[in-house]
Amino acid sequence: MKILILNGNPDTKNEDFEHYVNLLTDELSKDKNELTLIKIRDKRITHCAGCWDCWVKTPGECRFNDDSIAIRENYINSDMVIFASPLIMGFISAILKKVMDKLIPLLHPYIEMVKKESHHSKRYDKYPLIGLLYQNNSRENTDAEITTDIFNRFALNFRTDLAFSFSVKTELVDVINEIDSY
Repeated sequence: MKILILNGNPDTKNEDFEHYVNLLTDELSKDKNELTLIKIRDKRITHCAGCWDCWVKTPGECRFNDDSIAIRENYINSDMVIFASPLIMGFISAILKKVMDKLIPLLHPYIEMVKKESHHSKRYDKYPLIGLLYQNNSRENTDAEITTDIFNRFALNFRTDLAFSFSVKTELVDVINEIDSY
């Protein structure tokens, strides 16, 4: 399986999160997976300007020449993409959200009905499964539940499924088994 891990941890001092993602990467690499790990904090990603150039002037391509080009290419050519981030102020990190926004060129601007809702048309025949790996330091699970709901909506927009949503407190073997089940 071709797996892309988007590490959205902005804080290099968050060693627990980094350690978990690195262990997951190492274990998944031992299997017959082709794995790519991208540390978003090390990349130059501009904010989406909402200019619609990626739909109108340069279909499928963002007007900004940044590292999101390679991320989109890796994304669409993967079988599974794991979004990994600590939850900060109730949601994934701003740098990982910025990457999510820059995936919009992978869709068409046209609208179609999906499950009785309006959604953008697919640009590609196949989109990767997605997974969510988060670190929740809150005593409540509400942030994780809301974030999982948003990722389910994201998956629907990209005509795929959210394969899992796990905390980094989940046993590594359970995460790997879930990934291997696909």
